[in-house]
Amino acid sequence: MAATSQSVNLPLRRGKRGARARRVARWFYLFIGPWLLGFVCLSLFPLLFALVISFTNYDGLNLLSVKFLGLGNYLRALQDRNAIFALQRTMIFALVSVPLNLLFSFCIALMLTRERLRARGVFRTLFYLPSIIPIVATVWIWRLIMDRNFGLINGLLSLISPGTAVAWLVDYPTMVLIIMSLWIGTGGAMIIFMAGLQGVPRELEEAALIDGANLFQMFRAITLPLVTPVVFYQLILGIIFSLQILIEPILLTGIGSTNGLMTTIPPRPNYMYMVHVYNQIFSNQRFGYGAALLWLLFILTLALTLIVFRTSRYWVYYEVEQEGART
Repeated sequence: MAATSQSVNLPLRRGKRGARARRVARWFYLFIGPWLLGFVCLSLFPLLFALVISFTNYDGLNLLSVKFLGLGNYLRALQDRNAIFALQRTMIFALVSVPLNLLFSFCIALMLTRERLRARGVFRTLFYLPSIIPIVATVWIWRLIMDRNFGLINGLLSLISPGTAVAWLVDYPTMVLIIMSLWIGTGGAMIIFMAGLQGVPRELEEAALIDGANLFQMFRAITLPLVTPVVFYQLILGIIFSLQILIEPILLTGIGSTNGLMTTIPPRPNYMYMVHVYNQIFSNQRFGYGAALLWLLFILTLALTLIVFRTSRYWVYYEVEQEGART
């Protein structure tokens, strides 16, 4: 009788478990449904659509006149002098701005983490504040600071040398763009570096000081190696964001008028790759060609990211992997 009752209860228990699993699955798909719908409509579909139109002459309006060009847009991009020039300017901007952003944010984080400063929270807030100001407001602040006639910088220079009026936005637009991007990005990177520095065991640093190591030796042998994963993460983000810069050069030096018409084309030193893409798509209605330019930028970004990943084994220290290797 006992065996019979157990055999009868077994299918019932399996049925209850199956019903519960189906109920959990329904709630799971119900909760991820909005995100999944947004991902498909706003991310996956635009990516696939951009890939398809990159092989056509699509102008953004008339679908009936679309012609398949194959790799024509990609071959044209490789021969486009403006695209090559814009890519060169973008690479120069990235090569200068990314290391400076890493250096400044790391030094500020190290100072606010290691040094005993009064009102440390106030300094953290002041350094982080520029990163949360809307980008349009930030650009217009810098336009006012660097203005030739009423700018703050020229006002300070006139105190030293009366009559000095440097056209910063005309003569040195790339330098202003780099300084502004440094001012914007230092705060967010500083917070991440501070989190990484707070994870460094203080026992190791104290042991190094007891063994006779100075502050530089302790920093080089203990602090910096343990923070290299954060440096690696910040380097990847810096490369990605610097190659995609668009709004800053347009608003900083690109708004003006030519022959009575409004233009958003910045001067040649600030003619970045995404600015060229923007002009091709929205000014010239070359959606297919612009999509091809974007996919070439994606390939370049992916290649640079993979290079950094491949070289990370030589300079990034992972404590977990070290322990696994020893075991």
